[in-house]
Amino acid sequence: MKNLDLKDLEILVTMQDFQKQVEGYGLTTANILYRRPDHPWLLQSYVWQNYDLYPDFPELRSFLGFWQKSLEGVLHSVTVAHSRLIKPAEIKTVGGIFRLH
Repeated sequence: MKNLDLKDLEILVTMQDFQKQVEGYGLTTANILYRRPDHPWLLQSYVWQNYDLYPDFPELRSFLGFWQKSLEGVLHSVTVAHSRLIKPAEIKTVGGIFRLH
């Protein structure tokens, strides 16, 4: 595989994010409250953000499964916000161009 420089990597990631949006994914933000392993009475916040599918949130569910299996902090609550940034119906061809000057 070819070594990518930083600019090529940014373009690749941008293209992948755009493709997900066209496929119906939307930006999802989850505020995760969890109990600190060393002080269980203390809640700490972790913010997770990724493109995910509403309403099932397979990416978030996968992350939370990893959390419960691999991390010590017990989950207290998860608050989710989701926004579809681009939908396939919003992509339209240009019907005309108007030029001034």
